[in-house]
Amino acid sequence: MESFTRTLDTMIELAPDRLSVFAYAHMPQLFKMQRQMDAATLPSPAVRLAILQRVVERLTAAGYVYIGMDHFALPTDELARAQAERTLHRNFQGYSTRAECDLIGFGASSIGKVGDVYAQNAKELPAYAAAIDAGRLAITRGVRLSADDRLRRDIITQLMCNLELRFDEFEAMYGIQFADTFEPELERLRGFEQDGLVSLSNRKLEVQTAGRMLVRNIAMVFDRYLGQQTLERFSRTV
Repeated sequence: MESFTRTLDTMIELAPDRLSVFAYAHMPQLFKMQRQMDAATLPSPAVRLAILQRVVERLTAAGYVYIGMDHFALPTDELARAQAERTLHRNFQGYSTRAECDLIGFGASSIGKVGDVYAQNAKELPAYAAAIDAGRLAITRGVRLSADDRLRRDIITQLMCNLELRFDEFEAMYGIQFADTFEPELERLRGFEQDGLVSLSNRKLEVQTAGRMLVRNIAMVFDRYLGQQTLERFSRTV
């Protein structure tokens, strides 16, 4: 906590327009080098959460807007302006003001998105180089979104960008009754509501100030695929 606070003091003095502050992702099951580290020496979830809270307090006191998740920006920055105007977007690279842009990934392991199709290049350099040398695309896997995928992607994006869901917007866009379609998810969100992280009404879900630090956990309620994972493939949220 003390060393990170000193880092914060330095960054506030430098006064960049935008900051992205996120924790180290320890996934030794995926990265061989991380297996050499003693996990017991890493900060506990409680310390990591305390550091995040300190980050939020110090940066907002210094005039930064807490965009959500791991981003902070000065009020004059385009991210802060986009959020105020409800035009902020998020893709797998982070927050953006360029909604629905196609992204072309270059290099080993890079991910691209064209329309509703996502594709990833080979992660290992030999396989990537062999494909390029042979004049082929180095893509090794991809997915085309279903209608349900698109709906859930838009819900998660709205939560992470605007920190709220207006149910009537999704009902008009997708021809659904939100409360009926997502009855199990809304029931699971009651626990977040009891903890003061979100507020729920018949027409709206809103992330409260305390919930901004855990907006990823809130959004994960709408992720249909998380329960199907058999291997821990993602970093911990706290």
